[in-house]
Amino acid sequence: MAALARDAMPVNTPAPRAQRQSARAPSRWFPVRGEVSARLARAFAVLSGLLLLSGYVFLSHRAWVNSALLPTVSSVAQTGYEALQSAEFWQDVEVSFLRVSAGFLAAAALAVPLGILAGSFRLCSALLEPVSEFLRYIPVPALIPLVMILLGIDENAKVSLVFLGTFFQLLLMTADEVRQVPLPLVQVSQSMGATRFEVVWRVLTPAALPGISHALRICNGWAWSYVVVAELLAATEGLGFRILRFYRFIQTPNIYVYLLTFGLIGLGLDAAFRLAHQRLFRWAKAGSG
Repeated sequence: MAALARDAMPVNTPAPRAQRQSARAPSRWFPVRGEVSARLARAFAVLSGLLLLSGYVFLSHRAWVNSALLPTVSSVAQTGYEALQSAEFWQDVEVSFLRVSAGFLAAAALAVPLGILAGSFRLCSALLEPVSEFLRYIPVPALIPLVMILLGIDENAKVSLVFLGTFFQLLLMTADEVRQVPLPLVQVSQSMGATRFEVVWRVLTPAALPGISHALRICNGWAWSYVVVAELLAATEGLGFRILRFYRFIQTPNIYVYLLTFGLIGLGLDAAFRLAHQRLFRWAKAGSG
């Protein structure tokens, strides 16, 4: 009996050693997916611009660098000053801006509603998305001959190329944003008696609007990249047309001025989209936290 009692007694095994844990404070300069001060972010933005400018100045003053490839900053600045005084420059800006805006707005007016339908209903998704996935991989320059046959070489053809370059991408991105809306929102609205139209219009669409706003901002940038392609169609004015003309005559400073113009217009539009997003969807950032 004593032996059985000894066998039944619990054996004192050493407790496992607890792993040492240490909490490390997040990095001030490079926190992983963390916030940094606005002043620090602006300082790094300025630093990136200064580094790029310094590298350009250094290379443009080297004897082994062809001046036709990298003109000096002073020559580019002088050319830019002369361009600002020229009516031709502002006419090119206006024409390209109108072409991009027309093509992009037409794409947005059609792609966003269709994307909402594709993201809301499986049958609409099956109808629209496979074709869009196929067509978005066709390069826009490859469509130039077909567009010329169908629409000629006037403004409609140029606007159509910008439209085709952004429509399919925007439709698919909009559908993805609608599908990311949490399903419980739909289920709760249906349990409260909402119709299908009310679920789409009053639940899915408002919840997806912040993401759709980001998609519009990205696609607007793509639209500006396609305007150069569009202005290959017998254009006589426009930023893209002028760059190609400068290339034929090796007028490199003018090319850099027009490239800077593209970049500055893009930055301005991007800032406008961001500001509108912050003003219209203040609740989105608070709700994601």
